[in-house]
This record gives sequence, structure tokens and C-alpha cells, in this order.
Amino acid sequence: MKEYDFKTDEPEMINVLLVCPGEYPKAVRIGTELEDLQAAVGGYIECVYPYDEMVGLIVNEEGKLNGSSLNRALYSEEGKLVDILAGDFLVVGLTEDSFGSLTPEQMQRYEQKFHQPETFVRMGKSIMALPIPDKEVQRRETARKEQPEQKAGKVIRFPKDPAL
Repeated sequence: MKEYDFKTDEPEMINVLLVCPGEYPKAVRIGTELEDLQAAVGGYIECVYPYDEMVGLIVNEEGKLNGSSLNRALYSEEGKLVDILAGDFLVVGLTEDSFGSLTPEQMQRYEQKFHQPETFVRMGKSIMALPIPDKEVQRRETARKEQPEQKAGKVIRFPKDPAL
């Protein structure tokens, strides 16, 4: 009996890690179509490969140019800051010819690597990455959840927190 390989109209879904500025990483399922990846990072995508492992970081290629919030620092094996990622990014597995799901071990390893949100401070000609304390991350998350949803075309402004 012959075997047939029928393609379905359902998009391929992969398990990846979404890392947003000021937040803890989240495990998410996302489609592999270009539009899905662009929506996740808020623009044109670029994949960077800073690790020897079969993983990539999908970033907004214009994130640093368009004013996206600085997110996480990348460090050399010696611990030197070598780059800063701006805006939301995805940690994805790599296959021979595409993006794939992270293994459970990779998911855990990269969640730990990017777990602590960072803030950045200019010190003369250099920039320092400082971890945001857990209490502040949790406060921001609570404030985000309590904000009413914005209606299209209407901007809702909230007063700045004097504690910041």
C-alpha cells in the first residue's frame, strides 16, 4: 500500500520562549509563518545565533533603531557585555532548515539564562546591565494586569508612579 504525505492547512506550531522587556520569560506556542514571528517581535525579524547550541534568538531587526525598550544583555564566555537586545524576542530551536521547538531542557536553560529582567544605565562611554528586583517586576506585572484595555483610536494615559 502506498503512503501519501498530505499537507494540512493548519500552520506548524512550535514551543518557544518569549522574552519581553521588564518581564519574566514565558513559554509560548507560536506559528512558524513569517507573519507569526513578525507579530511576536513587533516588526521585521532577524535571527541571531550567539550560542554554540542549536538555538536562535529572533529579534526585531529595527528594535534598536525604532526606540524599543532595551531588554536583555548578551555576554561573552568571559562575562563581558557584548550586545543588548531591544524589544520582545523569541528563543527558538533550530532544525536543519527552519525554526523548531525548544527541547524541555533548552526551555529550562534559557528561561534561567534570561529569567531576571534587566535595566540599563549609561556609565560614561559604557553601559551597565542591572537586574530589576523581583518585587519591582511583580509590581509592574500587577499594574499591567489592572490597567483597563485600550480601545482602538483612544489613548489612555495613567499618572506616573511617584515611587519610580
